[in-house]
Amino acid sequence: MKPPSRNFANKHEPLLCQRPDNTSFTQQRLPAWQPFLSASIVIPCFFFIGLSFIGIGIGLYYSSDSIKEHEYDYTGAQEGDPCNYCAVSASRPCYCNITFNITESLQGPVFMYYELSNFYQNNYRYMISRDNTQLSGDLDSLKNPSNECAPYRVNSDQKPIAPCGAVANSMFNDTITLFYYNSGTYDEVPLNGTGISWWTDYNIKFQNPTNGNLTLAEIFEGTAKPTNWQNGTYNLSESGFKNEDFIVWMRAAALPTFRKLYRRIGNLTEGTYQLRFEYNYPVSSFQGTKKIVFSSISWMGGKNPFLGIAYLVFGSLCTVFAIIMLIVFIKYQGKIDDDL
Repeated sequence: MKPPSRNFANKHEPLLCQRPDNTSFTQQRLPAWQPFLSASIVIPCFFFIGLSFIGIGIGLYYSSDSIKEHEYDYTGAQEGDPCNYCAVSASRPCYCNITFNITESLQGPVFMYYELSNFYQNNYRYMISRDNTQLSGDLDSLKNPSNECAPYRVNSDQKPIAPCGAVANSMFNDTITLFYYNSGTYDEVPLNGTGISWWTDYNIKFQNPTNGNLTLAEIFEGTAKPTNWQNGTYNLSESGFKNEDFIVWMRAAALPTFRKLYRRIGNLTEGTYQLRFEYNYPVSSFQGTKKIVFSSISWMGGKNPFLGIAYLVFGSLCTVFAIIMLIVFIKYQGKIDDDL
């Protein structure tokens, strides 16, 4: 019996079936344009980019430099400092004052920041020690926080902590008031604590839990405050997770020295002022410092010379490279023409 014959006539048929369509796109016959980078194009572009960036950098740098700032350290690390007693004393609350003079008015709005140093909010384990579901108003997460919050998930009585986690537990809780010396008495300067957080944080990310017609006090009943929160920290039954000081603190800083907006002030006129602190937040354990900063603002925001310096450096490099290329082009142009 003969074996079945093979049909070798169609042995190339599978390859023909896999061939792309005969179109300009699949066969790569589309018209293309390739720039020819000659010296007459590259050198002027480098000059234009460099000089443009230098001009923008100068404007940004002088705009930042025109912003006025006043810093006052109240760490109390040295003997003789106004807050030294509170820094070394274990009794809380502790009160201290700093008196200062402003010789040049700060036009509003004036931003009042607190500044901490040597505090690493960017530590990974610290950053994830929170429950974003709980902070978004989820009722189940309120009673059963995420395991990421451990060891600040439940207290010693096994009550769930709200808000849970290391970030909330370490919240800045100094109370700061400002007074203006006027005709022998100190008048309190109004400090505006609204609108200091990001709009998206306050209106979207942080929400209070709801449960029918129950009040916040009833909803948070059965939960415990974070371990390190003292009487100076805000009351959950009044604002819940919508407290702006809390929201500002929960946005982690990228660097170990950072500022967070505390209050806004209309104007700071010339004269004598006094800062009064309820000293609650310890910084000596991590060799940190605490400062209060008053700053005016410009169209670009607060004082930050980095952006202007970055533009100046990049623009200067472009200009230097353009000059070098121009010198090389002039020096070797004649030789290139002779070779051609």
